[in-house]
Amino acid sequence: MIKLKIYLLSLLLVMGCAQSSSDAQTVVRSTAGGAPTNLQGLAVATFAGGCFWSCEETFEELRGVRAAVSGYSGGTVAKPSYEQVGSENTGHAESVQVYYDPKQVSYQTLLDVFFLGAHNPTELNRQGPDVGPQYRSVAFYRTPKEKQEIEATIKRVNASGHYPDPIVTQVVAFRQFWPAEDYHQGFYRLHPDQGYIQHVSEPKVAKFQKAFKDKLKNPL
Repeated sequence: MIKLKIYLLSLLLVMGCAQSSSDAQTVVRSTAGGAPTNLQGLAVATFAGGCFWSCEETFEELRGVRAAVSGYSGGTVAKPSYEQVGSENTGHAESVQVYYDPKQVSYQTLLDVFFLGAHNPTELNRQGPDVGPQYRSVAFYRTPKEKQEIEATIKRVNASGHYPDPIVTQVVAFRQFWPAEDYHQGFYRLHPDQGYIQHVSEPKVAKFQKAFKDKLKNPL
């Protein structure tokens, strides 16, 4: 189900991640781009937490992160399009691949941001107004140690009572990440006046900024 069909505010200007490429023309303070060409000294992590626009922005603002790329992971179809993923037939989730310097930011900090700042991990197959398995919460692990850290973080957050409901995040072995279409990259900064960004994405990012203000990069 496409977000445009499932989420309507009282104002007609609101749309979801089903933005057409023709709407992404004016470049304003964009982080749009692919993975770093030089990965020396960098580690990679992949998360799915609902619409990738706000999730990408959240990790982009974290000190120690070189780049965050929106895309698709957890499915069975190679090089899926946004429309294919939205059809709910590919098994993919909207995801963000994070390229970070482990000397500046730990994997545990990424997990803390993911579970406490980037999204609500207690919602099953949805994030707020966005409904469907493509919006499910997933923490993809690359090593047994990462899996242990993810599971320990889930246990700790559940025990803390931070959320009234238990975490439903899937803990899944990483297999493949497919970058999303170019017009999705850096969308949060490219379209600050877009309805969905203002009413859904901005509150999520503001929550992260408040909770992790000591972890942010220099002011944008």
